[in-house]
Amino acid sequence: MPEPSMTSLQRVLTTLSHKEPDRVPLFLLVTMHGAKELGLSIKDYFSKAEHVVEGQLRLRAKYQNYLVCNFYYASAEVEAWGGSVIFSADGPPNSGAPFIQSPGEIAKLKPPKVKQTPCLVRALDSARALKRMVGDEAPVIGVVMSPFSVPVMQMGFERYIELMFERPDEFAALMKVNEAFCVEWANAQLEAGSTAIVYYDPVSSPGITPKQKYLQTGFEVAKRVISQIKGPVAIHFASERCLPISGEIPGTGAIAVGVSSLEDLAELKKAFNRKMALVGNLNGIDLPNWTPADAESAVKNAIAKAGLGGGFILSDNHGEIPFQVPDEVLTAISESVRKWGTYPLTWVKDYA
Repeated sequence: MPEPSMTSLQRVLTTLSHKEPDRVPLFLLVTMHGAKELGLSIKDYFSKAEHVVEGQLRLRAKYQNYLVCNFYYASAEVEAWGGSVIFSADGPPNSGAPFIQSPGEIAKLKPPKVKQTPCLVRALDSARALKRMVGDEAPVIGVVMSPFSVPVMQMGFERYIELMFERPDEFAALMKVNEAFCVEWANAQLEAGSTAIVYYDPVSSPGITPKQKYLQTGFEVAKRVISQIKGPVAIHFASERCLPISGEIPGTGAIAVGVSSLEDLAELKKAFNRKMALVGNLNGIDLPNWTPADAESAVKNAIAKAGLGGGFILSDNHGEIPFQVPDEVLTAISESVRKWGTYPLTWVKDYA
């Protein structure tokens, strides 16, 4: 069989159109593994844009990845507001103490100026450099935290839930300032060279927010924000479930959805019914303990359930591969996509 000849970007665009490209696209979201490649700590790795650029380019070549991911860490959006970040040796940086201590402080908040905030400027610099390096061969992916989900880091989960359910005025004020920042941050990344934006919104999952409340809050926030982002958007629930709101999510304006390993890919594909492409759903919690054989089995199973007809990008379920996942497992995932993900998927009809 001749080697597939589409570019990575062509594969992605074709599958987003719910058509079959030459091969199932693979998004290995190895955000921290670049530190290993460069022999740096995670903190040092994220301290300079050139480190992230070099790390992403090496990882793309090493694993034949179909994208470069210009994501640093979620708590950068807290850092941008003046909050603290806690770095660890073998995991993603986390936000420090919440910088909103009481609802009364919300009225005084002003969004950070994206192009004057060092931690955000680094990401804009790396987006420009990555775009120069990969051109139109592969997508450069930018990331924003949903204005509806980021308050968990801004003020703590308990305070935020109380705000959402019991203090509608302060809740609305926080959404307004967060939305303004999110739109500016997303569009700055697109302007710098990102091809698309991933909108992380785990609090909108029905596992956290009841569906009716979501429709009044997170859903409306997503619609307002995504309508102002000047490029394609994928919505991601960061390991959380989305099947119970699969009928509503397309109304946000996003074109793809990151899905959980807690839900069945075949059911998800049927539920979204070509209205959104699926991105997922290898189990990030299990990945560090997999063997290469486990990886091949999981890849084959995912492609069998969701690959036919396009509309499916293989990835992990969380949007960030754990630092502890060994090279041989990531290599096995990549090789298994080449083995089992080349269209037409004639083997699927005999797969049990």
